[in-house]
Amino acid sequence: MASSLTKDSASTPGAEKTFFGHPRGLATLFMTEMWERFSYYGMRALLPLYLIAPNGLHMNPATATAIYSVYLSLVYLLAMPGGWFGDRVWGPRKTVAIAGGVIMLGHLTLALPAEGTFFAGLGLVAIGSGLLKSNISTMVGHLYDGPDDPRRDGGFTIFYMGINMGAFAAPLIIGTVGENVNWHLGFALAALGMGLGVIQFLLGTRHLDQRSLVVPKPLSADERASTLRKSMIWLGIAAVFYIGTVVTGVYTLNWLLVPITIAGLVIPVMVLTRIKRDKELSETEQKKMSGYIWFFVAAAIFWMIYDQGGSTLAIFADSSAENSVLGWDFPVSWYQSVNPVLIMALAPVFAAFWLALNRRGKEPSTVVKFSSGLVLVGASFFLFLAPLTIAGDGHKAAAMWLVAIYFVQTVGELTLSPVGLSVTTKMAPAKYASQMMGVWFLAVTAGDCTTGLLSLAGVELNGTGVVALQAALAVAAGVAIFMYRGKVKTLMGNVH
Repeated sequence: MASSLTKDSASTPGAEKTFFGHPRGLATLFMTEMWERFSYYGMRALLPLYLIAPNGLHMNPATATAIYSVYLSLVYLLAMPGGWFGDRVWGPRKTVAIAGGVIMLGHLTLALPAEGTFFAGLGLVAIGSGLLKSNISTMVGHLYDGPDDPRRDGGFTIFYMGINMGAFAAPLIIGTVGENVNWHLGFALAALGMGLGVIQFLLGTRHLDQRSLVVPKPLSADERASTLRKSMIWLGIAAVFYIGTVVTGVYTLNWLLVPITIAGLVIPVMVLTRIKRDKELSETEQKKMSGYIWFFVAAAIFWMIYDQGGSTLAIFADSSAENSVLGWDFPVSWYQSVNPVLIMALAPVFAAFWLALNRRGKEPSTVVKFSSGLVLVGASFFLFLAPLTIAGDGHKAAAMWLVAIYFVQTVGELTLSPVGLSVTTKMAPAKYASQMMGVWFLAVTAGDCTTGLLSLAGVELNGTGVVALQAALAVAAGVAIFMYRGKVKTLMGNVH
């Protein structure tokens, strides 16, 4: 999509520059998100390959998959405190500006050729991404006159196109440089991309709504002091603990990875339990939350498999695939561009398809769409068994096997992910309306942490038995939700 500006007719009173008919501020946020995704997906495409490369950190595939999964889970886990900072401390605009700087610093730290600084860089990128994720979407909403503004849905559609444009270009540019020239130069390119995003954001802030400067619910002096005190206590405990493991010589990477994976599984359960047990919720809201838990667990299973497209599948491609088309070789990281280009191609088709079915009164329910997404992601791993078998016989699997797997997963994503976002907002109790999007992100955290925990336990995730088991689990979950759709629909109440 060309990022051009159009101008309303000069004869129109009060004519002003727009971005495809939308407020000019959308261009600023579109470009910020595009560059942030460019840096994020470029680094993500390189991450598992760098971890296993002989001229990288030369780790085994299980450890690389665990690190990758834990990193992804942290990005989504930190989206909740990121939203809290925007609401209570800095306001959305300041939070996004700071987040961009933290992400850029993280990529620069990754570019330093040392293992210690590499993990510090990963942590900084995860923190920055968590801060940015919730707040930039909030600012897109600020550009419109409430939820009933007819331009609102179109604005978010354009905004999400920015996400996929950045995600598509990143592996092609950053991946190529990282794999073929120098890993750390690739990470430096990610820093450059985020730097460009920060610069254009700061230059374009005058086009943003003034509400983005406001801290909606600022902390009182007592709350600020209490929060700071508790944070320092927990930080001190963690510092003492890890310094102790280093000094005594017992520290290994698992001392860091295992607590994070366990926290990534426990925190979602705690959050859902706290909301479910809130006595202020009405009986209807309680039922909706019971119904939502079905969707949450299903989504966690979906993301557990889907996010292995960047780890298990990428590592398999690196060692066991014929990464060429018609005799032309390409970098392994390029596989990560398949999903975003398919999203851009298929999303309008799906939107038109659902609309056409709706007009005929035949559009599938939310439950049916969700179960279809699970069955499809399970089918993608059943399909994965074919290249695994080919590689097991000592041959290289054709690249199109992997492209086919990504295609099936993308169709599943388009069936499940938009529906999940929508149902989260519709089933949220009024008291937790602003927090529930963070709860939805916790499903990704839970799924990725499950993958991480399996890897840390020594499970070979690209073994045919484990792949088949994961595929069967997803299909069984999809079928179960479909069979119990009547019960789930009852719990959903008036949500369709």
